[in-house]
Amino acid sequence: MQGAALPSAAITLLDAISGIRLPLWLWQDPVSGAVSCTFEQDPPEGAFLWGCLPAVYPEWLGSREFCITHHVRFPYIVGEMANGIATAAMVIAASRAGVLGFFGAAGLSPARVDGAINEIQQAVGPDAVGSNLIHSPNEPELEAAIVELYLRRGVPRVSASAYMALSPHVVHYALHGLHLDPAGRIQRRTHVFAKISRPEVARQFMAPAPAEMIAALVAQGKITGEEARLAPLVAVAEDITVEADSGGHTDNRPLNALLPIVLGLRDEIAARYGCARPVRVGAAGGIGTPGSVAGAFALGAAYVMTGSINQAAVESGLSAHGKQLLANADVADVVMAPAADMFEMGVKVQVLKRGTMFAPRAARLYQCYDLYDSLDAIPAAERSRLEREIFQQPMAAVWEETRRFFTERDPAQLDRAATDPRHQMALVFRWYLGLSSHWAIAGTPERKMDLQIWCGPAMGAFNAWVAGSFLEPLEERTVAQIAFNMLEGAAVLTRAQQLRSAGVQMPDAAFHFAPRRLQP
Repeated sequence: MQGAALPSAAITLLDAISGIRLPLWLWQDPVSGAVSCTFEQDPPEGAFLWGCLPAVYPEWLGSREFCITHHVRFPYIVGEMANGIATAAMVIAASRAGVLGFFGAAGLSPARVDGAINEIQQAVGPDAVGSNLIHSPNEPELEAAIVELYLRRGVPRVSASAYMALSPHVVHYALHGLHLDPAGRIQRRTHVFAKISRPEVARQFMAPAPAEMIAALVAQGKITGEEARLAPLVAVAEDITVEADSGGHTDNRPLNALLPIVLGLRDEIAARYGCARPVRVGAAGGIGTPGSVAGAFALGAAYVMTGSINQAAVESGLSAHGKQLLANADVADVVMAPAADMFEMGVKVQVLKRGTMFAPRAARLYQCYDLYDSLDAIPAAERSRLEREIFQQPMAAVWEETRRFFTERDPAQLDRAATDPRHQMALVFRWYLGLSSHWAIAGTPERKMDLQIWCGPAMGAFNAWVAGSFLEPLEERTVAQIAFNMLEGAAVLTRAQQLRSAGVQMPDAAFHFAPRRLQP
């Protein structure tokens, strides 16, 4: 990236932090004690050398091994947002910007996912493809089908999300293609990025796959004997994304509390199993400003992943109205609401609160599910209110639409509903929760107050940071400019902190990076 033009003589401290790509020489006046800076080893008259700071490049903020392994310039990921909100175009733009992108495959049919993979491969080549693999406890056949699709199409990396335990499907993907190179080193063709928010889940992905799961995959003919032999020597996932207070599925943990724990766990497990390949730990959730990027790297993150802020980008699949709602969001304009995919388990997702009634309406549906045993048990007044305010049609009509959907998608759900009225009620309520995110993508006018938009507080922080800059208008928010400014700003703030750590009294303005148009 091309930064600001640099002065050639003595410079101010603000100039010093902007010129991150040059070494910085620090000089002290022997009389006043004042410190001055130059970009050349040419001291001001009478000053003596106090120190030198090397150049700081955005490319160097994280793990170089991460960049080499995944063939990217920057240790930065444009994360997957479900239902195709993280579009193929977004992954393509991310790749061309030198960062990694994941397609938002969750909630889409295998045919839709296949089309997106083909589009990405045609545009930037097969090695640039990344896609989401979401845990589907209610639809294990769909999870298996997506894995088979990824292996058939040669997708080299997936971001595995919403897992509470290993499934045979994610392990199947992780072990596929394990082999030894001519030097006898273990190589892998598939890379799992495990998105976790709890140490107990991280532990499972950081360790080798369980022996019984390996044996079962061999018996089913899904992995070879060679892959099974090498499986105990590698972690299931070699990239662990610590997901803090994020949009969508989240445990709302603060990153500065969770990341050090997982880093320590990584070292403990590495010592225990002695895996041949290292595990990298990245950071996600709350990443919405250059300061949050710099802070994550200072904590030891190998890479950062952004999510909520990319939903308002030009390449996002969200509707124009949805993007505008995000652009108006503040840090407190988020709330937890029942999740469509894990409704019966009581799992929640973080969504946008401002400008939509989705969260309170979804909460009311879950309250009814918790109180009543069936649709028929719901009192008439409450049923009428739900039909009028939420479903906008009789529940019988909703059930008919739901029945048609699951006839094609997963008939086993209908078999269960036939003998379990409470499950039938859950499927009807999930109709609203599931469609609300599609309405946000389509921009359905009559459903403007029912939009489910996954969002974390990072969105509000981003909006505050870009206010008054060229990145404030939605039409300027490309994933490339967002990424470049987040990384450039993080490098600038890192240099400011280096100077402060060296004893230089830094002005407050040194810790604010204003967005600017940057070129790769």
